[in-house]
Amino acid sequence: MSVIKPFRAFRPRPELASQVATLPYDVMNSDEARAMVKGNPYSFLHVDKAEVDLHPGIHLYDERVYQKARENLDWLINKRIMLQEEESCFYIYRQVMQDREQTGIVACVSADDYLNGVIKKHELTRADKENDRTKHVAYCDAHTGPIFLSYRAVSRVNDLVEVWTQDREPVYDILSDDGISHIIWVVDDPEVIVELQRLFADIPNLYIADGHHRSASAVNVCQMRRKQQPDYTGEEEYNFFLSVLFPDEDLYIMDYNRLVVDLNGLSREEFLTRLQSFFEIVHKGTVKPYKPTRKHTFGMYLEACWYELTAREDSFDHQDPVASLDVSILQNQVLEPILGIGDVRTDGRIDFVGGIRGLNELEKRVGSGEMKVAFSMFPTGMDDLMAIADAGKIMPPKSTWFEPKLRSGLFVHKLD
Repeated sequence: MSVIKPFRAFRPRPELASQVATLPYDVMNSDEARAMVKGNPYSFLHVDKAEVDLHPGIHLYDERVYQKARENLDWLINKRIMLQEEESCFYIYRQVMQDREQTGIVACVSADDYLNGVIKKHELTRADKENDRTKHVAYCDAHTGPIFLSYRAVSRVNDLVEVWTQDREPVYDILSDDGISHIIWVVDDPEVIVELQRLFADIPNLYIADGHHRSASAVNVCQMRRKQQPDYTGEEEYNFFLSVLFPDEDLYIMDYNRLVVDLNGLSREEFLTRLQSFFEIVHKGTVKPYKPTRKHTFGMYLEACWYELTAREDSFDHQDPVASLDVSILQNQVLEPILGIGDVRTDGRIDFVGGIRGLNELEKRVGSGEMKVAFSMFPTGMDDLMAIADAGKIMPPKSTWFEPKLRSGLFVHKLD
């Protein structure tokens, strides 16, 4: 049973929505964010990356950053750049990227569902990042960035969404700088709200697609508030956190490619010989990048040449949903035993490039001498993600890259 709750969002005035909405805080560094907010006092990065308004070099976790985030959020509300909905609503959020669209329901979900495993995870969190977002939520007294959730598609939910979006004008229809459309409808009909809640009550699980740190942080703040208010009822706003819920059939996971600085002391010939123990290797030439077209195949770019690597059938456990992931095969057969990279979270010899950047980015960085070898990956599937979450297991780091990214600043959920 999945609980979803309507809420009174703070959201930007329609004529300012394109100036407020921004990419999530964690897809850019501070210098990039400073450049993005230049000349735009309404950008929500002033809230989500408030260091942009403090001196360069300030530690990201300095208390003044969180204080500034709260100050900037209050300014957006007090100046009526963002207005609060009169009644509790759901929202429909459609993103269109090139010829593909995904449509989700914006709602608050239950912290108890997270704690009880109804909302399922597939990644570990880092303590420093989790603590950062916990402080951000606590200082702002708000959830400022939505969690990207998915569920196994339900035809009746799809039908309700389709009818609503066909019959009504959106409140926002904005085109972001990267060419992605963001279209929002308000769902304010009490009967439709109740029907959606009933339908989701029959959905056994929700899955975190992106936003593990923000989810954990929202629940941390919930538990802190409960300790401060032992007579809580469970209906307080802090018991729920901001999310967008997409049917699994709408979502597209892009490849998440790898680059390595060196061959761990091996020559090209020694490296290729070691690889042959685990892979069938086909030389693909230099004309164009090699993009894998099926599971358990990889592209490799080394010394201006592309190769196709196909994992040997006996080199991994087909029955293990984690071990049979392509990211696991590469880690277990290449990165750790041959290239000496054990923890990809902390090893400075490896870097990652989301598929949105294209394979030419891999060629460029290897060709410049910055990196020695690159691996192009076949994307992890939503079925893989859900199977691993259902099994209570954890995916390796950097397994998934979702596009398009949800915009922050279109909805804020206040906790009071």
